[in-house]
Amino acid sequence: MLDVHRLRVFRSVVASGSVQAAAAALGYTPSAVSQHVAALQRETGLTLLERAGRGVRPTASGLALAAQADGVLARLGEAEAVVADLRAGRTGSLSVAYFASVGAAWLPQVVRRLTADFPGVRIDLELRETIPDDPDARADVQLVVAPRGFDPGGGFRSHHLLDDPYVVVLRDDHPLASRGEVELAELRDERWVDNDFARGWCRRTLVEACTAAGFSPPFHVEAHDYPTAIAFVGAGVGLTVLPALGAAHLPPGLVAVPVVRPAPVRSIHAVLRDAVVGTPPARAVLDTLHEVARARVDLVGSRST
Repeated sequence: MLDVHRLRVFRSVVASGSVQAAAAALGYTPSAVSQHVAALQRETGLTLLERAGRGVRPTASGLALAAQADGVLARLGEAEAVVADLRAGRTGSLSVAYFASVGAAWLPQVVRRLTADFPGVRIDLELRETIPDDPDARADVQLVVAPRGFDPGGGFRSHHLLDDPYVVVLRDDHPLASRGEVELAELRDERWVDNDFARGWCRRTLVEACTAAGFSPPFHVEAHDYPTAIAFVGAGVGLTVLPALGAAHLPPGLVAVPVVRPAPVRSIHAVLRDAVVGTPPARAVLDTLHEVARARVDLVGSRST
């Protein structure tokens, strides 16, 4: 393997026509330049320079190597620029997986921040409700619902963002719609509209809360997403209980009332790959997620006062 640094010194000697001029350009002593060139000649087994008056000139072998060195050093410079860009977050890609209820609420602000601050970064978005067991299948950043203290393992770290309390979504003409809060047991005999798949922490949290209140959720209709369940409520089919974030933008005629005693709460986390957590784009994503989560907490707090 040729020593790239020696190639660079040799190329400077060829370009300047003398050891002294190359030394001045590189900030070396003439002796150090001569030693680098001599080492390169030993390394290649070729005579690369010959005396020409007070200076030196490349031999035929030296000219051929200098021509090749131009291409090598140019490509090396490009690679170094790419490395610098990657360190600064100016190029590359970042994969972000999210679940439905944070997609419309949080992702626009995250993507806007990334495209503004890191226009050279490609953002790969994927809707995914659960975190894969296989770490290789996980996104660089994934938003998940999991218990507090959740440890994803496998080279990933969890960052708690928000505790999202549950609400009951009702038509505004429902007898409970004007209440400041509703006890979960008061919903025992209502017609429920399901809004989630039968797996995952969101559904599990709700079922456990209902069990603690002494009943099982009496699902009358099973929808598998929040917008559809909310539309059923609007049509008078029944009510639905879901995290407050999923009821952030209700259509006219519907209200969301906090559920208490017990008060189910889901914890939202950002799971980041250890390999990217120190990069500027990943830090920007995490900072933005913390900002939107804090804004959500402040908004809920202002509504309750």
